[in-house]
Amino acid sequence: MSTLNDLLKCSFAALALVAAGVSGNVLAGLVPGQFAADYVWRDTDGNPIDAHGGCVLFHDGTYYWYGEAKIGRTFLPDCNKSWGGTRVDMAGVSCYSSTNLCDWKSEGLALSPVTGASSDLNSSNVVERPKVVYNRNSKRFVMWMHIDSADYHEARLGVAVSDTPTGPFKYRGSFRPDAGVWPINVTDADKAPGNGKYLVRDFQNGQMARDMTVFVDDDSRAYVFYASEENSTMHVSLLTDDYLKTTGRYSRILIGRNREAPAAFKHNGKYYLITSGSTAWAPNAARAAVANSVFGPWKELGNPCIGPNAEKTFSGQSSFILPIAGTSALIFMADRWNKWDLAHSSYLWLPIEFDGDDRPGVIWRDNWSLSMANTANVNHHTSSDTE
Repeated sequence: MSTLNDLLKCSFAALALVAAGVSGNVLAGLVPGQFAADYVWRDTDGNPIDAHGGCVLFHDGTYYWYGEAKIGRTFLPDCNKSWGGTRVDMAGVSCYSSTNLCDWKSEGLALSPVTGASSDLNSSNVVERPKVVYNRNSKRFVMWMHIDSADYHEARLGVAVSDTPTGPFKYRGSFRPDAGVWPINVTDADKAPGNGKYLVRDFQNGQMARDMTVFVDDDSRAYVFYASEENSTMHVSLLTDDYLKTTGRYSRILIGRNREAPAAFKHNGKYYLITSGSTAWAPNAARAAVANSVFGPWKELGNPCIGPNAEKTFSGQSSFILPIAGTSALIFMADRWNKWDLAHSSYLWLPIEFDGDDRPGVIWRDNWSLSMANTANVNHHTSSDTE
């Protein structure tokens, strides 16, 4: 198992030009042992790491970084007017391994595209935000992801499994979660039909699921968070013991707040969630929320980002919160999307720090080490709870 001292050998440095709001990739590799937010982070073969919207899993002393492979030409699809974005053909889910969070070896594709127009994994479809968790009972690795059509009207959850962390993962299909079941916090007003009542509209066939993440609690229960109801409201659903399905027990959270890109974590017995606004590839202000139960109620804490360009999450969008094994350190992982050249989108990693009231902060630091993320009490504040 990697120790904190081992990992502290990796110092992370962020470029001042990003803090000033300047974007664009610097096409150079990393200095060994350092991380610069706007550099192309290269694997041990010298190739740019291609793992977007993903996560990092720690297993048996090794970290595994999974993410969307964004290979090929960025283009404007015919459906651009309906959702306002560019795209690349789906190229699968990539995997990298590291024992120190600095040196990443490419393990190839953990989940590959397939030929066949009817397949979810056809290159013309959408596979986003892959999250991999390990099930101690089945001893299998389970990958959850957002599955969609090119025009984003399907809004489904997909699942795949593997006996090894690097795959290949076997795809088991996709579905809309919690069909025919009301959330545990539903009200009579929520059940009333009417314009914009997406919860009611999708009751029989299952709720919409777009940007998502998976969180495993201390008791090994796992939950999937996903943007639902046309991205207006987030849902959180309990998974079955094998992590392969939703159980039908779920709640609506951040109701009407139009949040996406969820990243969940736990600190001092409380649950936290960092999300972004729904502005396609354009960066916006992150928001944090806290709850005593995964199902809520959730209290919003405002924008956790502090420093230059914090109102745009330092030109990034949340993807995952990485707990460092054997420590209390947490790393905020984000993507810095390059809308017109998605294959060259970069990454942003910053420590999460807490003040005396256990409010999380993602504070811009030109240079930082994991010891900063291992500190519980820092002097900071977030923006208004009521914005």
